[in-house]
Amino acid sequence: MTGFARQEGGNGAFTWSWEAKSVNGRSRDVRCRLPSGYEALDVAARELAAKHFSRGNLQLNLTLKSTAAASKLELDREFLDRILEIGRDLSGQVEAEPPRLDGLLAIPGVVVNAEEAESPEQRETRLAALKSDLERTLEALVEARRLEGARLAVVIGEHLDGIETLVEAASRCAAVQPESLRERLRAQVEELLDAVPALPEERLAQEAALLIAKADVREELDRLVAHLEAARELVAEGGAVGRRLDFLCQEFNREANTLCSKSPDVELTRIGLDMKNAVDQLREQVQNIE
Repeated sequence: MTGFARQEGGNGAFTWSWEAKSVNGRSRDVRCRLPSGYEALDVAARELAAKHFSRGNLQLNLTLKSTAAASKLELDREFLDRILEIGRDLSGQVEAEPPRLDGLLAIPGVVVNAEEAESPEQRETRLAALKSDLERTLEALVEARRLEGARLAVVIGEHLDGIETLVEAASRCAAVQPESLRERLRAQVEELLDAVPALPEERLAQEAALLIAKADVREELDRLVAHLEAARELVAEGGAVGRRLDFLCQEFNREANTLCSKSPDVELTRIGLDMKNAVDQLREQVQNIE
């Protein structure tokens, strides 16, 4: 499901903001954008995301700013010298233009902020605060997705009502009524009896049994009713039910296909086609559920 949450915080010489976005996804995919020097938060962010979400594409962004009056930029000469040394080593193996000053300065880590030295304890305190704010951000995202889920539950309920209406219409269709079934079977059996050359009794029994199986769609209608009941129970249950609802959509579609293939008249075929369309619409919404 889609959602967005933002959390701001600060500690010592820094302020920050976490942003969490989620879009639909069949599995859980977490991507983090973190400032240089804070890559260690990637593991913690993925663990927290796994704690709160089982499906969805999640984007976690951390923006970190210094509250110092002015940032003093310094050149990491040791790092730059190492880069130049590597360039000289490769000069005889790779054809390339000499490095430009703007290109060298653009390499991450060459130019750094020279802030006041901080103790390991201060850094750990800030990292703990960042993790705590990320937890709150993800909790807010969970709530945003929950609200969307509540809206989706109403929409899915309407789609299920539409499918139920079609099932009821199919059950009332003259083609599935017992008397109509008997009359149609009687006519088909008479055709078999009048076949030239005459069919052996064993073959005649097989053909009659096949006709009976193909003519009766009440079993498919009963299964559709059972699937509707199961789908409504899942919606009422809540939680991560998206995959189970998706499976039920496959079963709905299977029964609708069978209904169309067995249909002896135009009316029941039309109902079956309308049902396939209704199931497709239901499945589109189910794809949005965790």
